[in-house]
Amino acid sequence: MGASSSTEQVPAEQREAESLTASTGALPMLQKAFSVLADPQTNTIPLHSLQQCFGLVFENPTCEGTAIPPNFQGLLSHLGSSIVDLLFMTEKGGVSWIEFLRGYVKCCGRMSASTSFNGLFRILAMALAKAGLPEKLQFESDDDGGKMSGFLMPVDVLMLLWMCYIMSWNYKNLVSFGGKDHGLPDLSHLVFSAVLSCAEAGVELNPWDCDILSMDVQLPAAKIHLWALKTVPSLTDCLSGYVHGKLEKSFTSENKLDPSCSAAHDLSPIVECNTNLLNQGRAWAISLTLRSTLSGEITKASFPSYGDGTKDSILYRSSLHGKGLNRFWSNVEGYNGPMLILIAASSGDVHNDNGNVRRWILGALTHQAFENRDMFYGSSGSLYAISPVLNVFLPSGKEKNFVYSHLHPTGRVYDPHPKPVGLAFGGSIGNERISIDEDFAKVTVRHHAVDKTYQSGSLFPSQGFLPVEALILDVEVWGLGGRTTKEMQTSYKKREELFTDQRRKVDLKTFSNWEDSPEKMMMDMVSNPNRVQREDR
Repeated sequence: MGASSSTEQVPAEQREAESLTASTGALPMLQKAFSVLADPQTNTIPLHSLQQCFGLVFENPTCEGTAIPPNFQGLLSHLGSSIVDLLFMTEKGGVSWIEFLRGYVKCCGRMSASTSFNGLFRILAMALAKAGLPEKLQFESDDDGGKMSGFLMPVDVLMLLWMCYIMSWNYKNLVSFGGKDHGLPDLSHLVFSAVLSCAEAGVELNPWDCDILSMDVQLPAAKIHLWALKTVPSLTDCLSGYVHGKLEKSFTSENKLDPSCSAAHDLSPIVECNTNLLNQGRAWAISLTLRSTLSGEITKASFPSYGDGTKDSILYRSSLHGKGLNRFWSNVEGYNGPMLILIAASSGDVHNDNGNVRRWILGALTHQAFENRDMFYGSSGSLYAISPVLNVFLPSGKEKNFVYSHLHPTGRVYDPHPKPVGLAFGGSIGNERISIDEDFAKVTVRHHAVDKTYQSGSLFPSQGFLPVEALILDVEVWGLGGRTTKEMQTSYKKREELFTDQRRKVDLKTFSNWEDSPEKMMMDMVSNPNRVQREDR
């Protein structure tokens, strides 16, 4: 394997490769993987063994929302060989220890986001070419930093996203995936985002009524690259995680050299997840926009078998807990952590199938607990256009009007200038970017010109400049603070219930006689409310 007890006997080239790999923390794992994959006689990994290690077989893929491209399985079947050909250099028919380390660092080492995306697009282009599809991407040099030219079609973007989704599922060491019972998620909102961002001027797109496979739109490679860097910066983690996970599985007894994805056994969490607004496709897409620990929390909703699942993550759903600000507040109060709020709305009559109904989903990511205040507050957050087109609007840095949550004031008899009651994000009081009324019946969306807190952009297609008032269909709130934050909220609620019960109880033993009892006081007030009550001194 190249390991030696004396540093003087180790060539400088090997020491350099091991040093770079050690900085990633994966050197011990790679030593185990190499000892399993390598041929003891040649001390190199045979090419077919490495291809089998990174191979991926996904039989009979299905998707409810989008048809499967006919060449998608061919793309997946050539994924392993494409990874090996681009990352690892062969010597005498095999991959040596030094080249094995270099190939790993080339994919999983520290590098710029642009370089990482170049490597991902190179693997896509090679796999498509091996599947017999026309070459659409060209690269100036063999280095990952080489400039990319050419174009992709919307169906190519869809296959790239699905390929990364399957790699994500695989490297997270989940029990099962694939087969007719567990299909691919609908990622049309991500594809439409790429099309609207990268297509040439004059291209018309109706995302509510559009077939991705039949779209004849060329998306320039340079624009696709910029869109990916801005919208889905974590997409390259799917490739690096897949390579790392496959090598780690190579020396485990139960998964040794098993490239296939077996059929799912327990489907109840999956079915439950896909009935939520935050289904698997939307959850995974949102996780790609984040470069923080929150991505992992949202991934639990994307992959129900991963982590703690979805039962403890969802805090409120209007269709389950009831609509209204008070119902909302009773479920989110005491949760001192990040939350993702999703609002499903319709700008037409949902009971009339006249074709003019436009359903869309918005989202807001908060990084703090909700507070009952009559002014905007918050330290950070993001707005999301989720469906039918996904876009993320990060903080602009100009203002900090992230969240507004105000209930009916208590203890005040009259307020000459009452503040609005409801929930809002961005803008200012009276001109909120997104505002929800007290009954959770209507949502008002305004143009980004009124908002200096979040970046500009349309929250749904054809938004326009005038405020849009829409009917709320459902509201969901997901807690992203993890198990500890949820346990703290549960403790908070138990304390509040205890205090409430104590305040409701009146101990009559504390009153010495009938004259001092609360019953006597109430009867006197009802019988003669204008009676002057004198206090004995």
